[in-house]
Amino acid sequence: MSSEEITLAAGDAEVALAPGNGGRVAGLRVGGVELLRQGERFGCFPMVPWCGRIRDGRFLSGLAVQQMPLNAPPNAIHGTAREGAWRVASHSATEAVLTYDLVEPWPYPGRVTQVVTLTPDTLTLTMSVEAYDSSFPAQIGWHPWFNRKLAGVGVGDGDGDSEDVRIDFTPVWQEERGADHLPTGKRLNPGPGPWDDCFGMPDGVDVTLTWPERLELKVASREEWVVIYDEQAEAVCVEPQTGPPNGLNTHPRLVTPIDPLEATTTWSWRRL
Repeated sequence: MSSEEITLAAGDAEVALAPGNGGRVAGLRVGGVELLRQGERFGCFPMVPWCGRIRDGRFLSGLAVQQMPLNAPPNAIHGTAREGAWRVASHSATEAVLTYDLVEPWPYPGRVTQVVTLTPDTLTLTMSVEAYDSSFPAQIGWHPWFNRKLAGVGVGDGDGDSEDVRIDFTPVWQEERGADHLPTGKRLNPGPGPWDDCFGMPDGVDVTLTWPERLELKVASREEWVVIYDEQAEAVCVEPQTGPPNGLNTHPRLVTPIDPLEATTTWSWRRL
């Protein structure tokens, strides 16, 4: 295991990875400007083996009810892998492979692999979950914290801090959010923000972040679920994932020894 950061570089793009802090992308700089909120809980962390909240921390696997720690009482949130140290399997100047072995409190042995690939204008994150013997439900997702404003100069022709970021996307539906912030199971026509909400995009996640006169960044994935969170002053979150919050109960995706779960998100950017 490594607690040191790894730096990838391509063109004027630079990524800092923190394997020892949950396998997260600790930073993404384009033209010297940091796009991700800084801090040990921020950057972009992997959500695995589940995404968002599990109601009461409980999920059904086969005939067994499994209980996860209530780290967001009364629920469990964002998986267990973000709390662990990941191992560096390999890395080069532009790509790194990180692995994490699923351990308690997750009740099933398995391995998570994340491949991080950087080009001058894209960052691709691919994650897989493998089961060793017992099958189990799982989810994969990413939780990036994008800075609401880009600081300083260095991207585009802007001078000083940017305007607030704009979020543009066209979901087919919005999951109705209950008082506990979990989907009720009812689908609504998408409404205006602010959001801490899950949306459906059956043709794949396609969300554009625009810092006016500075940078446009597109978050894309073949998956159909995305959570948008923009209730904080410092950052906004665009979270592609393989199922909705509480999905281990409502939309289980079974991982078996012969059928792993895999997902990819690609971020691409251009200067304005």
